Amino acid sequence: MTTQSIPSDLDIAQAATLQPVWEIAEKMGLAREDIELYGDHMAKIKLETLEKLKDRPNARYILVTAITPTPLGEGKSTTTVGLGQGMHLVGKTATIAIRQPSQGPTFGIKGGAAGGGYSQVVPMEQFNLHMTGDIHAVTAANNLLAAMIDNHIFQGNELDIDPYSVTWRRVMDVNERELRNIIVGLGGKADGRPHQTGFDISVASEVMAILALTTGLRDMRERFGRITIGNNSKREPITAEMLKAAGAMTVLMKEATKPNIFQTLENTPALVHAGPFANIAHGNSSILADLIGVKTADYLITEAGFGADIGAEKFFNIKCRTSGLRPDAAVLVTTVRAMKLHTGKYRIVPGRPLPESILRENPDDVYEGAANLRKQIENVRKHGVSPVVCVNRFHTDYDSEVEAIFRAAQEENARVAVSNHWAEGGKGATDLARAVIEAAEEPTDFRFLYELAQPIKVKIETIAREIYGADGVVFEDLAERQIRQYESAGFGNLPICMAKTHLSLSHDPALKGAPKGFTVPIREVRASVGAGFIYPLLGEMRTMPGLSSSPAAERVDIDLETGRITGLF
Repeated sequence: MTTQSIPSDLDIAQAATLQPVWEIAEKMGLAREDIELYGDHMAKIKLETLEKLKDRPNARYILVTAITPTPLGEGKSTTTVGLGQGMHLVGKTATIAIRQPSQGPTFGIKGGAAGGGYSQVVPMEQFNLHMTGDIHAVTAANNLLAAMIDNHIFQGNELDIDPYSVTWRRVMDVNERELRNIIVGLGGKADGRPHQTGFDISVASEVMAILALTTGLRDMRERFGRITIGNNSKREPITAEMLKAAGAMTVLMKEATKPNIFQTLENTPALVHAGPFANIAHGNSSILADLIGVKTADYLITEAGFGADIGAEKFFNIKCRTSGLRPDAAVLVTTVRAMKLHTGKYRIVPGRPLPESILRENPDDVYEGAANLRKQIENVRKHGVSPVVCVNRFHTDYDSEVEAIFRAAQEENARVAVSNHWAEGGKGATDLARAVIEAAEEPTDFRFLYELAQPIKVKIETIAREIYGADGVVFEDLAERQIRQYESAGFGNLPICMAKTHLSLSHDPALKGAPKGFTVPIREVRASVGAGFIYPLLGEMRTMPGLSSSPAAERVDIDLETGRITGLF
């Protein structure tokens, strides 16, 4: 264990020397006419660039995922940034591709998604606050459809929509528990039809999932048309196309389809685009960013949300099916604190300091908690991809504890490297970079976990048994009815996007490590037909978070003399 004094993320970011964004684009082989400037340090890439780049060779495609995290996260974004910076220091070019952060975590507890320490995407303030307005476009398109649904029913309901079947909710990009369930339409007859509805957070919208999975404007227009908002009285699907909403939604999203260019603290190109949650959506940055980024460097490094049982599984079985891209290696991020948590002996509470007990030297607990790491290594290999375990080292970690992680990874015949990118930037990630390069050179045997033609229940059971380690699945009556309805409507050949807790391999956040002997309950099954997946709900899932007793928003302010933002991480 060592002591460290590192400035705050914001102080580091504000002291950075940024290159003009057009110079970052040049590093990617893009010309000035390929980008649209949003000031000096942000830009959008025109989609026409895809055609221009099509004959270039593909980069090695690297996924960054993790073991099942603590509520604090284990540093996947920071690792993605640090690895991209480290690649340049070992003689390779790299582009990273990450998600745009929601204002929910930015102003809540977890913080933003720009990385941290000396492995950040900058300008950090713009990255975490609005950026180029993509999430606002998602909000507008989602809420336009919601308004058109209610207006159609109010104006006579020509499509015979069953009001009780409508599943489309409004969204906003702020944590607001009071809006989870609301009554609208109160007042006189002219004020609408009183009914219960609610808000989700914007990144949980199917519009966001579509943005991340679309391959172009035409494809987006078609996906919006397929959005299913409910049924008519004959239980036939009602779509956004039938409501004549898909065209206007596409217009609102036109600029948002273009990936955004940022840079790291060491001026590595960074593509930032889309931001779906991984526990309720697929949790990956956009296919469009990857299709561009894979033509711009030796390595394209992208990140999937939460653990390998969630974001990576969806990356492999949803995103890769649509993009046609195949990963060459996967980085599996772990930390000493997460390994200890998976013994079940410790409790970490967001917004509170780590307990003293978890900071004491205890390599035996680290080794015991490696059960989760072993299972996640297995989950990556089930898809034919070589894993590289990254020990994201904190200054509170003891050498003996890091050695325990090495021992567990090596017993699984997995490559493993310590990375100190948070404190040292790219220099601290060079060992990790070399391990990734070595893994990516190996022949891959990429494969999907299931076939799309399999019945919905079989696909769900396959994920539960193979990835979570469950003994089986129990479908509640509502889920059984919904599955029959979707298969009869022709939606049975869609991939599965499991909505479950990110805090356990199972459906129960209290079950740590690699639990055995559990059965996964499927209480409800929904269809995101526009996005192109079926999503089962495992237990209670919150699609609108609430603020904590001490949200980060309380500490954010602006220096009125200098105009500099303060208190942002």
